[in-house]
Amino acid sequence: MSGGIKCWPETERPREKLMQRGVSALSEAELLALILGSGNAASGRSALDLGRELMLQFKSLRALADASYLEIQQVKGIGPAKATCILAALDLSRRIREKERRPIESFERFTSASQVFEHLNHEFRDRHTEQFMALLLDGKNRIITRALISEGSLNQSIVHPREVFNAAVRQSAAAMILLHNHPTGDPAPSPEDLEVTRRLCDAGQLMGIRVLDHIIIGENEFYSFADHGRL
Repeated sequence: MSGGIKCWPETERPREKLMQRGVSALSEAELLALILGSGNAASGRSALDLGRELMLQFKSLRALADASYLEIQQVKGIGPAKATCILAALDLSRRIREKERRPIESFERFTSASQVFEHLNHEFRDRHTEQFMALLLDGKNRIITRALISEGSLNQSIVHPREVFNAAVRQSAAAMILLHNHPTGDPAPSPEDLEVTRRLCDAGQLMGIRVLDHIIIGENEFYSFADHGRL
């Protein structure tokens, strides 16, 4: 916009709008404009123009937070200094969430798949690759610890019963909840998911270590094998 934000009525400028109406009154593009601080004179874009262009390019704050330093600079008017400010601000938000989240070991027990999902959703959804984890439980289904089994595409060679149950035996676990994420966002189980789950349940019966559930975490939704009667 010609003249930049300083030429706008004060009530419409992001900084003044925040002070008068509170942070919740600002759009995501306006919040980004405050982080950027200024526009780009060479391109004739205000800070808000750049904020809007970032949201148009990346579609969501999560996608922007997942972008690399170089990818952010692909937006015209965003140089190294502005890209680092954006990444720093978004990572501060992520760290706040991490600090506020209770350690998984502090839970006496999980009583539902939705409770597991609510606790681990933010951690899993930021992963670009599939991760397979086991929550290890004692004889009263209380949390002992969690074990990261593998990272990569889920298949029978990566998630082998030997690796899963080695971790359980070392911790003297009586039961476990299996989890992995789908970076695509769709939690529906694949044929590989079904086969791996079947093999692990069979192995658990032989080992005397119960598999209580296998939860697949997607984009703000999950699939529970136990809830669907598929264990």
